[in-house]
Amino acid sequence: MKQYEPYRNIRKRAVIFGLPISLFALMMISVVASLLVIIFSFSFGIIVGAIVLNIGLYIALIRITNNPQLFHFSKPFPQIISNKKPTLFNYEED
Repeated sequence: MKQYEPYRNIRKRAVIFGLPISLFALMMISVVASLLVIIFSFSFGIIVGAIVLNIGLYIALIRITNNPQLFHFSKPFPQIISNKKPTLFNYEED
């Protein structure tokens, strides 16, 4: 009988409305802040501006999610620095 290993890192790839959890949280903070601005303002322009701002933020976050190379920051230094000559039998150490 085949046994399956449980996948414990499900939160790393979880998606809500097409956004990872961290970007979804940022979007919800923006929505709540804009709702507070809408509640305490009585200007039609501010209401339309808040809606446009939230739609623009959502589109930007979706594009960042679909094309992660836009904000790919690599580490400036390698993880391991060695003077050894590279061979075909390089083993990764934990």
